[in-house]
Amino acid sequence: MEELYKLLEESLNERLYQLSVGGPRNKDGDIRLKLRPVMIKTEIYFQLESFRGNQVFHENLTAGEAAEKVGKALVSSFRQMDVETMDYQAVVLVSKKGKITIKKKNSVKREGRELSHNRTKKYILEEGRPVAFLKDLGVQTEDGQIIKSRYDKFRQINRFLEFIADIMPILPKERCVRIIDFGCGKSYLTFAMYYYLHELCGLDIRITGLDLKKEVIRNCSKLAEKYGYTSLEFMQGDIADYTGEEKVDMVVTLHACDTATDYALYKAICWDARVILSVPCCQHEMNRQIQCEALQPALKYGLVKERMSALLTDALRANLLEEAGYDTQLLEFIDMEHTPKNILIRAVKRDGGKPVDTGINKMADFLHVHTCLQELLERPVGK
Repeated sequence: MEELYKLLEESLNERLYQLSVGGPRNKDGDIRLKLRPVMIKTEIYFQLESFRGNQVFHENLTAGEAAEKVGKALVSSFRQMDVETMDYQAVVLVSKKGKITIKKKNSVKREGRELSHNRTKKYILEEGRPVAFLKDLGVQTEDGQIIKSRYDKFRQINRFLEFIADIMPILPKERCVRIIDFGCGKSYLTFAMYYYLHELCGLDIRITGLDLKKEVIRNCSKLAEKYGYTSLEFMQGDIADYTGEEKVDMVVTLHACDTATDYALYKAICWDARVILSVPCCQHEMNRQIQCEALQPALKYGLVKERMSALLTDALRANLLEEAGYDTQLLEFIDMEHTPKNILIRAVKRDGGKPVDTGINKMADFLHVHTCLQELLERPVGK
């Protein structure tokens, strides 16, 4: 026991990288602990993360408090502790009878880590680096600082680019990548996508942004010309009526209202698009149709019915994409406190495009709904 606390005393300083405790002896308490140093004002504390079920609890402790708490928890409730510092690594094993074994070895010297309690997140588009379209769209100042009132938009743009970065390896490199952004609006994300893929990553791309608003399209076209984005064009038009493409590699549709999202997804499927990124907006269709006696105690409340309908609509869309040969995920786009419309549907064409039966039509029948996307997918090919 003395050797354990000696190791903790030696490790709990600013040179600690991370300490983790695992191998719980029972399922009722904490299942894992993590400890790292943080700087609060001018003092070093140790932030303890306690994982319990699906919850995570945080508390900041002094070195003495952290050593006592971690030591007691390890001996009474866990089987193993791993310590990683800038100078050494150590493993502590606790047997069923309480015998403690410590193995320690020197490690490759590591650089110090950021100890700030509120560490600055690293974004794809960095703070402090001026980007022309971010300045013109009112997100950045001339020297690249983020305007406080537009910080949520800055976070949203970077979150979107993280999704783009994830799928970039599957985009073709030997030819021009064709991308269409349906319902592009002011095109914050369209410009960001072009800037990231073409300017930063050097990918050969051609992007079309489509929107109903004439003035918005005019302004976006002027900005694209101003930046010399020769492979970025904007067109006025309705998603449902858009034609003229034989092959599209990626379809993006962000906040296209109600069934406009369904038309965008349908066109993506017809084009055999490799990637689909969709953030649905207002969803009224299922809300008008849904009828289910078993769920009536919930559906009688308008707010509950509206939210359930929106979630079920996205679930239905995701499953229909699965049935059309896509591996599909529903991901959080931005934090819920900023907008309730925070689900992104990410679909990647499955190798071979083999469809699967998800049973989603049974759910639709149970809810007495038949959506626009279902109807579109029932059309004969070419109609």
